[in-house]
Amino acid sequence: MTDKIWINGEPSQFLDASDRGLQYGDGLFETIAVFDGHPQLLEFHLARLGRGTARLKFPFVDLVQLESEIRLASASMNKGVVKLILTRGISARGYRPPEHIQPTRIIYAGAWPAHPESNSRQGVRARVCAHRLAIQPALAGIKHLNRLEQVLARSEWSDPNIAEGIMLDTEDRLVCGSMSNLYLVRDRILSTPALHRCGVDGVMREQVRLACQALKVAWNETDLSLQDALDADELFLSNALAGLWPVRELDGHGYADHPVCRELQGYLAGRGIRQCGQA
Repeated sequence: MTDKIWINGEPSQFLDASDRGLQYGDGLFETIAVFDGHPQLLEFHLARLGRGTARLKFPFVDLVQLESEIRLASASMNKGVVKLILTRGISARGYRPPEHIQPTRIIYAGAWPAHPESNSRQGVRARVCAHRLAIQPALAGIKHLNRLEQVLARSEWSDPNIAEGIMLDTEDRLVCGSMSNLYLVRDRILSTPALHRCGVDGVMREQVRLACQALKVAWNETDLSLQDALDADELFLSNALAGLWPVRELDGHGYADHPVCRELQGYLAGRGIRQCGQA
């Protein structure tokens, strides 16, 4: 499909160079899966965006308007991605935001990523990244535009057989994948890294939590080490486009089976989350 871009509701590919998103990464984004014209999990994406705008002390953002624009961008798509970027807006130089400013809305409709469908069925190989995530509770959980840490982590490998890199923080705690949330299972207890110091609280992560609640799988948000991952019965990843990916190998350490991950995939697919139905 041909990519399409709207800026503040109008077709455009040109962003003002004074925009604070470009100057300082002063903004947020959401990446939304679209099937048959329907943006998946849109209410959860907008809710996280609302939490992010409150955390960054943005001026009023009309989420109803954004929802309408996202639905309009999605309407003609069979299978694709809508990326929403929301910046604080245009201002003169200087870190201090002006008192009166109008946020910039950028909506990008593009093709589905070329991840092999076998990732969901057969699992993926992952590696541990050397680059560490900085601890910054003020930004933890939200999907802000400052993603240089993930850029540096993803630049560490070029092997197409490695699907994801696992990231730790500067104090050796597991946090996430470079583009995903992370889960360990041992004795049917699911553990996922606590994200109050750094990391993104993914929309699919929330779906996994709700699925665990429905399936009576114990859910545990806690501090975890790399050794915890190596000792786990299962390791798997999630994001809003990939759904759930079992990890079959982490730096040469293998995981034989993923019964809890498979159960969660089936439940979420049955709830209409189609990216989880490729297993």
